[in-house]
Amino acid sequence: METPVRWSEIISELDSEHQELLFGTSLSRRFSRLPLWLSHPANIGMFYGFLIGLALIFPYILRFDNLNESFSNWLLFSSLFMAACLVLGFCSLILVSLTKRMPMTPPRIILYPMPFIGIGLLGLDFSNVLDIPSGISLFILLLPGPAYVHLSWAPRWRLLCMLDEGVNPFDGMKTLPVSSHDSADDMAGEDLELLEVVDAFESE
Repeated sequence: METPVRWSEIISELDSEHQELLFGTSLSRRFSRLPLWLSHPANIGMFYGFLIGLALIFPYILRFDNLNESFSNWLLFSSLFMAACLVLGFCSLILVSLTKRMPMTPPRIILYPMPFIGIGLLGLDFSNVLDIPSGISLFILLLPGPAYVHLSWAPRWRLLCMLDEGVNPFDGMKTLPVSSHDSADDMAGEDLELLEVVDAFESE
């Protein structure tokens, strides 16, 4: 991954656990390659709102008979949705700046399917197939992006800003010691019966 020259010295001093905490998984690594002003949590949240807005074009076409009415309502909703995600991104950054919380792994198995479920429910509601409260669909649509920003990206962006200023964000922090019991003999200790079982397996 390409990083500014002034980052390289600090990054080289970090162990693998701290590097993984700093850069995260594939999605966060992609965002970390962007300039810090562009990868601001508010911008990432707004980008999520933009993607959801694009996916809602077809449901809005189903809801209104007139194409101009569909487009105007879709444009209004998408703008409000993007603005809400942007504001929530700012709020997450403020909270993280106050609490100094480290990045957390969001529950992907729950969050990742939610946009598809929300769009599906909204499409069923707009096409009058099912009568589903729009608030439920909108909540399912809104939650994944701001949750990812709050749990994972906003804390990680704060660490990247510290790194950009030449400050080691993990200065004074230590990783958990790795257990030195690497072999079965060490685990068995002085238990003669267990050692005999281990020897039997090794001979096989």
